[in-house]
Amino acid sequence: MPGAAGAALQVADACSQPRPERRNPEAPYQAFGCSTFPSSMAPVAKQAGATLQQEERGDATCPLLFIQLNQLLSTPAGLEWRETARWIKFEEKVEDGGERWSAPHVPALPLHSLFQLRTCLQKGTMLLDLDATSFKEIIDKALSGQPKEAELQPELRESLAALLLRQPQHQPTKSLLWLLAELGLSPCRGKAKSWSEPRVQLSEMPLKEQLRNRFKKKVPPGAEAAHVAVGEVEFLEKPFTAFIRLRQGVALGSLAEVTLPSRFLFIMLGPRAEVKAYHEVGRAMATLLTDELFQRVARQAEHREDLIAGMEVFLDELTVLPPRKWDPSARIPPPRCLPSPHRRTSLYSPNQQSHGNGDMAAAGHRAGLGHPRSSEELERTGRLFGGLLQDIRRKAPWYVSDFSDALHPQCLSAVLYIYLATVTNTITFGGMLGDATANMQGVLESFLGTAFAGSIFCLFSGQPLTILSSTGPVLVFERLLFSFSQDHSLDYLEFRLWIGIWVAFFGVVLVATEASHLVRYFTRFTEEGFCALISLIFIYDSLKKMLSLADAFPINWQYRLDNVTSYSCICNLSSPGHSSAGNDTPLPSPLALQQPPAAPAGLSRTQCLGRGGHLLGTSCQYVPDVTLISFLLFGGTFLSCTVLKCFRSSRYFPAGVRKLVSDFAIILAILASCAIDAALGLETPKLLVPSELKPTNPARGWIVFPFGANPWWVCLVSAVPAVLVTILIFMDQQITAVILNRREYKLQKGAGFHLDLLCVSLLMVVTSATGLPWYVSATVISLAHMESLRKESATLAPGEHPEFLGIREQRLTGLAVFVLTGVSIFMAPILKHIPMPVLYGVFLHMGVVALNSIQLTDRMRLLLMPAKHQPDLPYLRHVPLRRVHLFTVIQLLCLALLWVLKSTMAAIVFPVMLLVLVGIRKGLERVFSLHDLSWLDSLLPEMAGKEAEGQQPGKRKVEESNGEEVGDVLGAMLFHSHPQGCFGEGAKPGLSPSRPIDARSSGKAHD
Repeated sequence: MPGAAGAALQVADACSQPRPERRNPEAPYQAFGCSTFPSSMAPVAKQAGATLQQEERGDATCPLLFIQLNQLLSTPAGLEWRETARWIKFEEKVEDGGERWSAPHVPALPLHSLFQLRTCLQKGTMLLDLDATSFKEIIDKALSGQPKEAELQPELRESLAALLLRQPQHQPTKSLLWLLAELGLSPCRGKAKSWSEPRVQLSEMPLKEQLRNRFKKKVPPGAEAAHVAVGEVEFLEKPFTAFIRLRQGVALGSLAEVTLPSRFLFIMLGPRAEVKAYHEVGRAMATLLTDELFQRVARQAEHREDLIAGMEVFLDELTVLPPRKWDPSARIPPPRCLPSPHRRTSLYSPNQQSHGNGDMAAAGHRAGLGHPRSSEELERTGRLFGGLLQDIRRKAPWYVSDFSDALHPQCLSAVLYIYLATVTNTITFGGMLGDATANMQGVLESFLGTAFAGSIFCLFSGQPLTILSSTGPVLVFERLLFSFSQDHSLDYLEFRLWIGIWVAFFGVVLVATEASHLVRYFTRFTEEGFCALISLIFIYDSLKKMLSLADAFPINWQYRLDNVTSYSCICNLSSPGHSSAGNDTPLPSPLALQQPPAAPAGLSRTQCLGRGGHLLGTSCQYVPDVTLISFLLFGGTFLSCTVLKCFRSSRYFPAGVRKLVSDFAIILAILASCAIDAALGLETPKLLVPSELKPTNPARGWIVFPFGANPWWVCLVSAVPAVLVTILIFMDQQITAVILNRREYKLQKGAGFHLDLLCVSLLMVVTSATGLPWYVSATVISLAHMESLRKESATLAPGEHPEFLGIREQRLTGLAVFVLTGVSIFMAPILKHIPMPVLYGVFLHMGVVALNSIQLTDRMRLLLMPAKHQPDLPYLRHVPLRRVHLFTVIQLLCLALLWVLKSTMAAIVFPVMLLVLVGIRKGLERVFSLHDLSWLDSLLPEMAGKEAEGQQPGKRKVEESNGEEVGDVLGAMLFHSHPQGCFGEGAKPGLSPSRPIDARSSGKAHD
């Protein structure tokens, strides 16, 4: 049909020509890639942009669209509609076999298809806010509402209506049982016929296949449907196109593969034309409707020009990929995160100014992001205890929800995980305290103190997600304090009581004067140094404990399998002097082995030694290789925790199973390791907890009296070391609080810096008076607690990655952990089956996770990477690499200094060194520019305030810098994530119409 084909080609050629006469005068025409400067947005686009910003703030919502592309195909039975692709946020295609959906991917469109679509919207039928109740009524109104110059003949309209009303063949998502049932019912058929026959009229009621379709579970609640129908028909000489928006969502029976109210329809039928031309135009329309901004323009458009203007905005944001530089058949996987819609709507602001990377105003504004220093928690009131009263007012309304929000299975996993970590930490530090203080404080005191102090803190603190524990810096001070007491003949516990009283007094003074305001000076530099130190202590202690097993259970280096017949061990109940044989005998003679034993046979080693005997023989010192199996359990637990924690992003099993395994990863790893240990039956070191409620040192009681053992002046002199302890407690507590309350955790219930410090200070009095250890926030365990309570959105739309929603903020998990810690004294028969190497593996996991969570670790890896292999990190785009390395080296030197001070007799000045870190950070402003510090760290409050006020030149909006960072990172991630392909001679230019890759931001990154 040459005439029809020629007309179709003319239409295709006309699609690429600009048509300024159809343009909205308020939005000057801007051909893609032809305009020099961005034009202002049309009013409807501005309104849609404002709606997007409201949705980002949570003030408005707009239902997502499920979009289905039906294509008219020729089959032996005649023409029939088949579903070939679908969209919610990303595209899925029906593979060539027709039985399988592709993986979700970012759609890549030929540029020509968008120009064709624009012409179709300019010339075709457009019905906005159509009132209709059935698909037949919609088709009748669409065919009768054509422009006069494109009006069809009556017989063509009847044929077209009959064709459009045919039942499409859907491609439902089948369950495994459904597939097995089809396979069993049709073993001899090449393809099961579960579809309705062609030429059948569209049903007004949902079909059985629609109701059984499992894909409905992936469609977000409240979603609406959009239908795109394209195809070739021989009886048309020119294309018929229609864009329809219904006033209200209407259920259109069996039109879509899932039963949803329909809102949009796009129809394009025409004579034979270029291969896949209609299909690509249909994909372009569906991709447009998946775009947030265009969808809102389409919902609010009042005229055809509004819709065209929305498409122009869409075109302005496209990035063109040159032909033969990429594989058009490659499917770009969905990115893990997308840029903010607010960034997109701000691109076209007439007041938007672009500046270089050295803009200090943006750096000052950026400094306030991700840090609580600018929040109300740290604002000074100028009144005594003003900050404390504000904390109480802020937290009181949430107190009831702090318990009700814990009613979730995830909290059970968090309780078990943190409980085992806390018990391990309690036993470890309790044993160290016992060694350092001659058992004045031991494991039992650690259990009771942890249970009491932790429970009180969880009930009354401002941030109940914090886990209290004995920490390394506090342990160092306790060791020094005991040594000083012994050297000067002072009673250790009484001296310690007065120090605790003074520390509590100083702490209350700090709360009254709102000293927590100084937390604003704890920048990333200080936080990372402290967090890295505590993480390394966890890693070092776990490895040290494992290496010490080689002393308790020596490896049998001298054991030889060939000499097994020569090894023996007997019990000799006679006096050791009567025999020269002993453990040093190299090999017993055969005659000696034939002599009858001097003791009844069958006595165990314990029974022999209990009767006063001794062991004779070459194998008496043999110990099974407990050390080897302990290291295997240690490493296996660590690897299991790491692998199972990442199981959420695995490709195997349904999403619910993956989430459950990830939430209970630590518990599953511990149970698996315990099962392996029980199956082997080796005597590995087990978790032993005290079973009696009595002091570890019989010479002390449960109450420490303030007078009697030391001279009267000790109560006054104690104020001097109390100052150091106060600095240590303040820094340790508040740095941990700053880390836990960072904005990236999206906490909704606010912080309580003053209230937390008051609780820790008052607990110092109680624990000192009862001879229990001192407790502050444990950074690593608290971070593990936060990580175990992460909330993520349910992955509904295919290809959509879970979005981090925040932390499950409540008090019950911490309270349950500390109550179980106290009850552990009565759970010794159960806990004794848990091997200590397993718990040390959990310790190592927590230390490694906390260490990997800081930027310092990433910058340390950069020191060992060639520049071409370095990841595309945001600060590497704005700060020279040598300056990044210099900043990292300075941080590492400070960390090394902290470690040396902690490990030597100079540990008495360790609290002061934490304050020195703040001073060092202040001095870095003489070495680094404020621009560099804003990317590598955060600006100090006074400098951030000056820059935010615009006191230095070069003011720029923060949205541009943030959008540049996100757009560039996502662009690199997308185009480096799939392998390079081979390109044929017929390769055509492609473009990626999704917003992760932004033309403007990409251009800036490479300039």
